[in-house]
Amino acid sequence: MKKYIIGVDGGNTKTDYLLYDVEGNFIDGIRCGTCSHESPKIGSFEGAYVEMNNRITELLSKNNLTIDDVESCAFGLAGVDAPFQKKALEEAVEKIGFKKYQVVNDGFLGIKAASPTGTGACSINGTGTVNVGIDEEGKWMQVGGIGYVAGDEGGGSFLARAAVRIAFDEAYRFGPKTKVTEDVFQMYEISSKKEFSDAIVGKRIDSTYLIKSLFNRANEGDLPAIKVLETAGENMGRSTSGVIAEINVKEPVNVILAGSVWAKATNDCMVNKFKEVVLKLTNKKCNFIILNEPPVLGAILWALEIANNKLPSSELKQKVLNSIIEYQKRY
Repeated sequence: MKKYIIGVDGGNTKTDYLLYDVEGNFIDGIRCGTCSHESPKIGSFEGAYVEMNNRITELLSKNNLTIDDVESCAFGLAGVDAPFQKKALEEAVEKIGFKKYQVVNDGFLGIKAASPTGTGACSINGTGTVNVGIDEEGKWMQVGGIGYVAGDEGGGSFLARAAVRIAFDEAYRFGPKTKVTEDVFQMYEISSKKEFSDAIVGKRIDSTYLIKSLFNRANEGDLPAIKVLETAGENMGRSTSGVIAEINVKEPVNVILAGSVWAKATNDCMVNKFKEVVLKLTNKKCNFIILNEPPVLGAILWALEIANNKLPSSELKQKVLNSIIEYQKRY
């Protein structure tokens, strides 16, 4: 009897549910909204269960399959940041009917997608930041993803706030001059610092615009912009180093850099500081790899690894990647 696997990449905005057979042939997929228990729309772990169960039932039903036809599955989910969250979502997956599965923070998918060994560490640098790792024995570790107290001073939200902060510092707190102030004023559509406080309180910021400002001004040698980027790189480097210190991953350690801010950076200050900190604190040889593959690839490869009890070959990985690229063209 033919068997199938399911891979799920559940972010804070969208979720991909992909169905393959155990040979790595694409069968079908569904893209929809978030399934995160932390989303106001979902509201709870029970809400996450209901959403995932409905979507998986839909995916299987349209292909004349049932849960019994699924050999294994892998879920990379936003909001799996503490052991109690992982346990609750594992219970949700078991309630759906799966027996062979993996439920992890979606950051782990980057390791399975881009690391040649399926092990290593991953620094997610998107809207927020989280740092994860897994070794050859299956031991995993996560640092961050829960806010300021855990050193989550990186990611797009942090960078955008920091851009406004250095402009405010120049305007009111005897901070150093920075061209970022001009960009912040332009974003708020103000012409003087007299209007600044009202703009901060009354208008939303454009994070993408401000992040580009930091990179562009850093390229011009703007020292406050460079300092912000290096601070973010150091913070993420410390967290990633903490991950590596807690697992027994073999050298060279594959360190995956995933997320829109890492992928679209146009200045090297942040990534160079990140690498410097990781190499210094871990004292290990590392391969730094920018994730270009879609993270859901990691979910499919992980589910195949569970089903077949072996790491997918490079040929199988490429086959799956090609099918995901075709799937994404629908959207």
